[in-house]
Amino acid sequence: MSMQADAEDSEKRQNERSKIMKRIFFYYLKPYYLRMTLGLTIKFVGTLMDLFLPWALAYMIDEVIPANQTREILLWGGFMVGCSALAVIFNILANRMASRVASDAVYTIREDLFTKVMYLSNRQTDELTRPSLISRLTSDTYNIHQMVARVQRLGVRAPILLIGGIAMTMSLDPALAAILLASLPLLTIVVVIVSGKSIPMFSALQESTDRFVRLVREDIAGIRVIKALSKDDYERARFDRINREVVERERKATVVTAITNPAMNILLNLGLVGVILLGAYRVNAGVTEVGKILAFMTYFTIILNALLSISRMFIILSKAAASAKRVVQVLDAEDERELFQTADVSEKSEAQNPPHIEFEHVTFSYQKGKEHATLKDISFRLEKGETLGIIGATGAGKSAIVNLLMRFYDIDQGAIRIDGQDIRTMNLKTLRKKFGAVFQNDVLFGDSIYENINMGRHLTEEQVREAVTHARAEEFVKEKGGIGEQLEIRGANLSGGQKQRLLIARALAARPEILILDDSSSALDYKTDAALRQELREYFSGTTCIVIAQRISSVMNSDHILVLEEGEVLGYGTHRELMESCQIYREIGSSQMEIA
Repeated sequence: MSMQADAEDSEKRQNERSKIMKRIFFYYLKPYYLRMTLGLTIKFVGTLMDLFLPWALAYMIDEVIPANQTREILLWGGFMVGCSALAVIFNILANRMASRVASDAVYTIREDLFTKVMYLSNRQTDELTRPSLISRLTSDTYNIHQMVARVQRLGVRAPILLIGGIAMTMSLDPALAAILLASLPLLTIVVVIVSGKSIPMFSALQESTDRFVRLVREDIAGIRVIKALSKDDYERARFDRINREVVERERKATVVTAITNPAMNILLNLGLVGVILLGAYRVNAGVTEVGKILAFMTYFTIILNALLSISRMFIILSKAAASAKRVVQVLDAEDERELFQTADVSEKSEAQNPPHIEFEHVTFSYQKGKEHATLKDISFRLEKGETLGIIGATGAGKSAIVNLLMRFYDIDQGAIRIDGQDIRTMNLKTLRKKFGAVFQNDVLFGDSIYENINMGRHLTEEQVREAVTHARAEEFVKEKGGIGEQLEIRGANLSGGQKQRLLIARALAARPEILILDDSSSALDYKTDAALRQELREYFSGTTCIVIAQRISSVMNSDHILVLEEGEVLGYGTHRELMESCQIYREIGSSQMEIA
């Protein structure tokens, strides 16, 4: 039963791999069929030229030279030179065309894959993991590129050399060719067994590579923390473990695939020894000629190289099949694209004057099926232009409220409405255009200050400069050289407070309807923080704000303050009301006042 189950699993995996590879060949390569056909035809002709050379050499040695006809010798010599020249030219041309097709096809795959990643929901991104998505966009697409290029270059040439070489040897001497044919079934068994074992190994290798990329990414991003805490030895030990895992899996995969070449060499060389021995006997008996034996040995070399090329192609196909499965897994995943394209459904609340933002008994968990919910029965209302401050310990669920409001995740129970309309009935593009947001650990790109604020929204320089002024960033931007100044990746040439002010400028630049500030003033001094809040009150009085902060000073002037602990509401009201009614808020306030 176990053997039958293994066989069924193997057959299932084989069918799955076949479907995936068909997806690559029949969908992404379809626009290039004509170009590929032309390239393969050129490759076919060039390969035939290679096959004619040993036959022409045998004919010259056995027939032309003994006849001592200078004209025929020159004629056949010219024929061989012409075949050589055509073989070189046609093969180079076909290889260039194959490389171009592979590059263009994989360019399209990367485009589709990147677009898909951009539309994946946050939940799917969490499941697939960011390092894995990076690996699929880079190393996996590279493996597919190698496969598409090699299939065109070797997919025609190697089989033609193999089949043509066998046909030529059969025409030269069937008895000697029988020795070659006897070794082919054994060679086929070696290739099939090795490729069957290597594909799962390459899949496991890619998973280890994902973890390797994740660790490297974390260590490079947090290198200052590692140095500051003297964690060098600890991180080196972690790196060594995952590095050894990658090396070990790569070694096992390559050891299995490395069996192919020696096994094929042994079998074919044994066949070649048999040909030489039998050939010498037949030449001595006058049954065959020396030229045919020389041609036979050349054809044996051609056939050997063709089989080695086919075995290498199977190794590349094994890697590509594992990579294609991972790429197709992302391409076939459900995404949010339809939510960006569907029209809004006008399902307004029946209330005459609905609040601008309303959470009604919202419950949510990042991990479905878990008993512990991230948010439990959250309700509040905000009128247009009001400010909500959210405060609580780390992990209390503060950022989850923002994630749900912008519909990065969907709620489990309850409803979230903007102007009386459930956000689940809104077009995602329409919804998110309402927001200007600064998230925790937000990103600045390696581009100019202007482009980091503009973000492709076609804002004028005046709008960008105005946003810089409102974010209290004008002074240091001038010192840096103005809004045209280039930033390093992740804003490495800025201080923490400067980064936060540019991120706030980005959020303010398009005059959003709703402003989200998620721990966006943690690196600002109290004076700058107070000045920024004054700018918001004076110039963005019509904007509804949600401010998430650790400091009470950042939220105490809010119209409403929400106190969270472990996803539950412990207090809701103004600063004065909470200081009287909410013990935790009062404790936070007292401790911060003492520190201040």
